[in-house]
Amino acid sequence: MNFTKFLLNKIPRPWLIRISVWLRPLVYQFFKGDKFFDPIDGRSYRKFLPYGYGKQRQNALSPGTLSLERHRQMWLYLQRETDFFTQNYKVLHIAPEQEFLRRFRKMKNLDYISADLLSPIVDVKADILNLPFANNTFDVIFCNHVLEHIEDDAKAMQELFRVMKPGGWGIFQVPMKNSLEKTYEDFTITEPKERQKHFGQYDHVRWYGMDYFERLRNAGFEADAVYYSQKFSDEDIRRFGLMKNEILPVVKKPVESL
Repeated sequence: MNFTKFLLNKIPRPWLIRISVWLRPLVYQFFKGDKFFDPIDGRSYRKFLPYGYGKQRQNALSPGTLSLERHRQMWLYLQRETDFFTQNYKVLHIAPEQEFLRRFRKMKNLDYISADLLSPIVDVKADILNLPFANNTFDVIFCNHVLEHIEDDAKAMQELFRVMKPGGWGIFQVPMKNSLEKTYEDFTITEPKERQKHFGQYDHVRWYGMDYFERLRNAGFEADAVYYSQKFSDEDIRRFGLMKNEILPVVKKPVESL
């Protein structure tokens, strides 16, 4: 069995997070090269690792940051299309990606709060269905690959909308199938193997379709499907380890919202 596939399926993710802190420097020395480039750590690698719970994607996982295609796309978007790295922002990060959390915590322009129900590395233990924050608190919210775990995703979206300031913005990535017009969900499917078969991962409750953006709009957000990877050349897509047709969901809370 592929080693990374074994780790994903046999070791609880909180333990993987802890272990990776110690292993990554050694892993980088083994994989350093000049074929791939991770924009998050600014390092070059001879290869990226395969990743996936079912069929694995080749050259998907950066050995240095443990970032996937979607993480690198988001980083490039923040770096090139926003003032996130220079503007003073109050930020909420739900279920933070480890490398983002480590870097965002060090940024002096950010008042940064991470939150999750189970993660061992966050600032605040919080349920996304009942966030312990006042209305209109955050300028920026990141909530990536969380909503597909939540049956009442409409309530979760409403909570994210509630705590975002009018004029605020965020990125809410989810597993999506661009070919699906309507989201596929069936809450009677509860067995991990059946969920993996139907939804792509053992703890997911849906595959989002293109109506995801309508769900976000129903919660009050302005929502855009940004195909940011398509701004890059085919060579840069390969070098950064991106997926050309992956969507970056960017949301905004209208200024007039109260």
